[in-house]
Amino acid sequence: MLKDLRCILTAVMLVVLILGSSGCSISLPWTTTPTSPPPTSPSPGSPSEHTDPDWTFPSSNDHPAIPLPSIADVVEQVMPSVVAVTSEMLLHDFFGREYTQTTAGSGVVIDNEGHIITNNHVVENAKSVQVELADGQAFPAKVIGTDALTDLAVLKIDTSDLPYYARLGNSDSLAIGNWVVAIGNALGQGISAAEGIVSRLNVSVTVQGNTLSGLIQTTAPINPGNSGGPLVNMAGEVIGITSAKLAGVGIEGMGYAISINSAEPIIQKLINKGYVEHPWLGVSTTTVTPSVAAEYGLSADKGALIIKTSNSPGIFPNSPAEAAGLKEGDVIIRFNDKEIDTNGALAQAIKSCNVGDEVEITYIRGKDTKITAATLKGGLPPWG
Repeated sequence: MLKDLRCILTAVMLVVLILGSSGCSISLPWTTTPTSPPPTSPSPGSPSEHTDPDWTFPSSNDHPAIPLPSIADVVEQVMPSVVAVTSEMLLHDFFGREYTQTTAGSGVVIDNEGHIITNNHVVENAKSVQVELADGQAFPAKVIGTDALTDLAVLKIDTSDLPYYARLGNSDSLAIGNWVVAIGNALGQGISAAEGIVSRLNVSVTVQGNTLSGLIQTTAPINPGNSGGPLVNMAGEVIGITSAKLAGVGIEGMGYAISINSAEPIIQKLINKGYVEHPWLGVSTTTVTPSVAAEYGLSADKGALIIKTSNSPGIFPNSPAEAAGLKEGDVIIRFNDKEIDTNGALAQAIKSCNVGDEVEITYIRGKDTKITAATLKGGLPPWG
């Protein structure tokens, strides 16, 4: 009986964020979504010395997307653009002593200037970063910019001898059942490929209190070290950046990729300015389900319930939500013209706005439906 119970609990839980060759994993809470203040980022007046304000994505209009004959042809075309990323992290042990830890991830070259997309968690707080091309060439990499809220980062290597860079596709054209290929530095053992299909679209996953929305779910196996690598279609175009994986005893692996259409504007800002300023409301929420409604005695049967958790206060101090009069226990059911039925829908609605936007919020308090307005704030630069 205890063995069965352990299997059931294990099967329901494990969500892994791929960090290192050892398979560093982070459990993902599935119920609450704290929209805490965006991470600090470089100010507009102090751009990174490596940014390029004039950079734009390479044009692909001269090469229309044509499906390739086989998965082998897709891999042969894309693999030269995929890199293994090795990050050296400076950490501290229980006694405050410094030590270094090396982690492995992946990335994909997107232009002939040496810009590389990867995940934020692959290079976050890295002391040094090195990339290795599929042909074995190795280069030190500069971190151009990172964005924790979307789990994206851009690196740059100084070389004019790149064999190939990947073409970006249109993730909005994907359909459930489409064949896709994940290419990356699986298990830190070199660049490899794995095929699968698109199993779900527009998925939301909560990673340590931050909701990643608009994800592509795929059956392509994604192992530790794959994070930051490309998910490509049968035309050899990048339609996603692999990021997280749901796994457990008795559950088939479900890989996740950040859709390239949602990643492109983030990448553009990281290369142009070195940072991304995100709109922030300042609430932590959970999706209203029948069980949540019963537990909290709610009159609403759907929406995003503002709730206090162990690591977030429900309503953050000095936040737009606090200024708008929202309180713990309120259920947000509409955000501007968007109906809110889940916490993921609220996170996505906030991300679709700009810093400084005034938004109208409809919510239920007790049995009363109320309307308020909030002006969204943004993050603060690290050097003031």
